Amino acid sequence: MSCSAHLTLPSPEATANLARRLGNLLSAGDVVLLAGPIGAGKTHFARALIQSRLAVPEDVPSPTFTLVQTYEAADGTEIWHADLYRLTDPTELFELGLDTAFDDAICLIEWPDRLGPESPADALHLTLGPGPRDDARRIAITGPDRWAAHLVGLGEADA
Repeated sequence: MSCSAHLTLPSPEATANLARRLGNLLSAGDVVLLAGPIGAGKTHFARALIQSRLAVPEDVPSPTFTLVQTYEAADGTEIWHADLYRLTDPTELFELGLDTAFDDAICLIEWPDRLGPESPADALHLTLGPGPRDDARRIAITGPDRWAAHLVGLGEADA
């Protein structure tokens, strides 16, 4: 079974607010897959979520060239932010250590299609796309039933 939500967020700040609210719900072993075209707001979403979990604010660059950036949340949970755009084969995930991180960390994965068959079955999927205005975004959220309680009201404040 699965659950889903569809939101239209009117601004980058509304998108960041949604990311912060979702960030408060995540714990070690949670995987969030961020899909969408270039410029859809995947990194903006991930950056806001990560910054909301840090004890001390720090720069959160896009991992486009490093592939993975790691952070330590205020509660000690490790956060992995991966941009898999440049991956050519799903077996490269093992070289990055993502297979272990899926179990032990909060993982935010941009370009999750590169995971192929290694995509975690219980991941939360967010597909970001353009909204009705230049700065608006549409977000489709889907995941296994265990996410249903978390999705209730998640985007209502900004929709």
